[in-house]
Amino acid sequence: MPDTAPDLAEIREEYEFLDADDRYRLLIDLGRALEPMPEALKTDATLVRGCSASVWVYPTRSEPGTLHFLADSNAAITKGIIALVLKTVQDRAPTEIAAADIEGALAPFDLKNQLSSNRTQGIPNMIDLIRETAARYL
Repeated sequence: MPDTAPDLAEIREEYEFLDADDRYRLLIDLGRALEPMPEALKTDATLVRGCSASVWVYPTRSEPGTLHFLADSNAAITKGIIALVLKTVQDRAPTEIAAADIEGALAPFDLKNQLSSNRTQGIPNMIDLIRETAARYL
């Protein structure tokens, strides 16, 4: 079954035309569309440090040689930000993930100016965790 979810460029195009309230709604919708993360995987070991909301990230192997991340948050907008991050790395080879400019891909969303700092402070920690995971598989 092909993935019909919009890619990051399509999301960014829509995001640019929205006012602040609609941007929040878009992020919430992206978060709702995330693949469900089983409660059993939401442990201290999968918890991302430094986030004001609880954020969990669990890597799995998808196709041979690629990584697939399950992630969740207890905050709706944070969950949407997670969805944006995952759009840049999901089901890619560890070498691609390690080389990906995740911050650059997220820059056009201007999240630091769109959202309060407590919503964005954990993003670098999540990105670091994803990169560290990819490095372990290299």
